[in-house]
Amino acid sequence: QVKVSESGGGLVQPGGSLTLSCEVSGWSGNVFQINWYRQAPGNEREFVARIFPTSGNTNYADFVKGRFTISRGKGRNTAYLQMNNLQPDDTAMYICNARTTNDYWGQGTQVTVSS
Repeated sequence: QVKVSESGGGLVQPGGSLTLSCEVSGWSGNVFQINWYRQAPGNEREFVARIFPTSGNTNYADFVKGRFTISRGKGRNTAYLQMNNLQPDDTAMYICNARTTNDYWGQGTQVTVSS
């Protein structure tokens, strides 16, 4: 059974940094894409960043360019989201999505940016 697990969220002050991790387990093949989304209360889920683990290619939402970096782990079924210069508007549940022959979603990890 495929499982997507996120970790690394927490409370950080404005201007601070966090690194989120997404691990995909239970899948023996290559994961085609690992995507990060976020959802704040009352808002729709929005795309944050994507990595194609095999090639290492990445895509970002405009609002995180220059601040967030997505990277792959050694196992290629792991991805990290390095988030710098976090602002209160970045407060949200950050949710990882893994795309194989199906879509799999994690439960999310909460990021709160507040002084």
